[in-house]
Amino acid sequence: MFNPARFAAEAASARTVHLRLIETTDLHLHLLPFDYYADRAAPGLGLVAAASLIERARAECANSLLFDNGDFLQGTPLGDFLAHERGMRDGDEHPVIAAMNALGFDAITLGNHEFNYGLDFLMKSLAGAACPVVSANLATSQASRAREDRTLVAPYALLDREVVDAAGQRHPIRIGVIGFAPPQVVDWDRHALEGRLHSRDIVEAAQAWVPEMREAGADLVIALAHSGIGGARHEHGMENAAVPLARVAGVDALMTGHSHLLFPSPVFSGMAGVDWQAGTLAGKPAVMGGFWGSHIGLIDLLLLCDGGEWRVLGTSVQTRALGDEAPGACATGCAGPGAIPHAAPLAAPPARHPSRAASARPDADAASAQARIDRVAAAVAPLHEDTRQAIRRPVGRSEVPLHSFFVHLGVSHALALVAEAQRRHVAARLRDSGLRALPVLSAVAPFKAGGRSGPTSYTDIPAGPLALRHIADLYSFPNALAALRLSGAEVLEWLERSGAAFNQLRPGSSETVLRDPRVPGYNFEVIDGLSVEYDLSQPARYAPDGSLIDRAARRVVRADFDGQPLDPAAEFILATNSYRAGGAGAFPGASLTRTVVQGGAVMRDVICAHIRRAGGGAPAPLTLRFTPLPGTHVLFETGPGARHYLDEIAHLAPEPRGLSGAGFLRLRLDWSRAG
Repeated sequence: MFNPARFAAEAASARTVHLRLIETTDLHLHLLPFDYYADRAAPGLGLVAAASLIERARAECANSLLFDNGDFLQGTPLGDFLAHERGMRDGDEHPVIAAMNALGFDAITLGNHEFNYGLDFLMKSLAGAACPVVSANLATSQASRAREDRTLVAPYALLDREVVDAAGQRHPIRIGVIGFAPPQVVDWDRHALEGRLHSRDIVEAAQAWVPEMREAGADLVIALAHSGIGGARHEHGMENAAVPLARVAGVDALMTGHSHLLFPSPVFSGMAGVDWQAGTLAGKPAVMGGFWGSHIGLIDLLLLCDGGEWRVLGTSVQTRALGDEAPGACATGCAGPGAIPHAAPLAAPPARHPSRAASARPDADAASAQARIDRVAAAVAPLHEDTRQAIRRPVGRSEVPLHSFFVHLGVSHALALVAEAQRRHVAARLRDSGLRALPVLSAVAPFKAGGRSGPTSYTDIPAGPLALRHIADLYSFPNALAALRLSGAEVLEWLERSGAAFNQLRPGSSETVLRDPRVPGYNFEVIDGLSVEYDLSQPARYAPDGSLIDRAARRVVRADFDGQPLDPAAEFILATNSYRAGGAGAFPGASLTRTVVQGGAVMRDVICAHIRRAGGGAPAPLTLRFTPLPGTHVLFETGPGARHYLDEIAHLAPEPRGLSGAGFLRLRLDWSRAG
């Protein structure tokens, strides 16, 4: 049991050690503070900007370790240019790896998006890493027991370090670092990984490898889990397994990610096994440091070596954003059991020991810190300029603006263009006569539709010439095209799953927010080729995570194909992408066993080819409608740039209500005029 008096006494003891764990996560190749889609600077994002937070955090603490939690390799046109045009030659250093080397990362793990460009590209990129790369549940060859797997990279690393106590005395410590990725990665990129990569359940892998780490002398075990904070009950193969992972004996602290959220934060209040105020999962300290370099995560541990055994006396967890003031301030207030009291600065920084070899770390003074930041920027600069030139290349033109401000209202030429390109490409590549006889539908979702990515995360392309950067804006992931063979009943369930993106509306209400913030934009699918109507006065059939919650509920009140109600027994080809076909988003019917087209062209190439053929004509509008509710008004949040296009939703009588606290434009819509 926690004893406050004893804790205070031990914290003041000369024998205590303050160890700080620093996290970056979900960088998605945001290195420089630059928006390639808009071709302009974007202050407040990127690893170069976050480097100042990292160096400040290091300077505050005598003992620190820096980790990256995955999804660092893909996410901007710079990554696509390097992977698809420039290529990685033997001996080349990937800029994100060069930047991490310059900042002195102690270990990194792999996320799901590391595999978007294929296994060969990934391994060439990792070859230049100066720190361990760990992942315990991904293997090139899988055995009957996890500890006999041939893992893709090392399952864990043991970092031998010297830490300094409050009196300036040095102590050896062995820190074990283990990594995990969502096991679904082998399905999401199956077109590139089938037969070459296998995955295990995260908790299963941890239960196998953590005891070995302890047997090898690990005094502390840090889990780098590219996994979100989900249910407390372990389910085999779960994607967001951070809470069950925290329960694994021998794990001392967790770095989490994947969800692009912040922890600690009230977003996670009320969840079993989660104490968002203390920053713990199942009693273990855990952090999630946002995405794109906008934040870093910090876990502070107060340690004591007693009789040769290290004990954790207290913990504190926080996230920091660029512009945060009061260095050393704790997001959770550092109050309550287990918190580290603020004290005078500790002694000089420890020596760094990459792997088991000792080497001195430069002093964490301002000059050396700035030098590291400068080296990060220098590592990125050449490819940055080449990327800017490449993405300015002309592709075609559009006679209408292409934006995503009103996607959730069924109004978007941008989404319609992607759907049209996808459908035509699939139809032209169906070889089997039985498949060619089936109608082709096209399921598309917006990748930039605000939500947790913020009010600037919308596509906004003016009418006129289109360049490669605009295509990357329309489709920001390097997904391959895929197609599924589904029944009409499965298509209807797909639509119901998509309907979870909305809150239920009470007829006559006036302040209900339309979108359910728990459903990211990329899980809102519109099926082009159908005329669909949702009645949002009805409860959702599916939960935000895709689980069935109400078998009696139906929001889809109309789904017509070719002017007639959709026949549940009919068969269709549904054009989609490799990510969705692999099961991402839990859409009913999405299964690799139902795939009839896979491993095809990258979607951006499909869109480019379609634009060149179409010659700039406006795509057919989406046919998504909503049942009117008399006397009902809703609040719809979108990007501020939507002000320029309000005429496109004039039928809903949009009334601007200013900006929300997060910077979204709030519109009051007359839902009696929907339809």
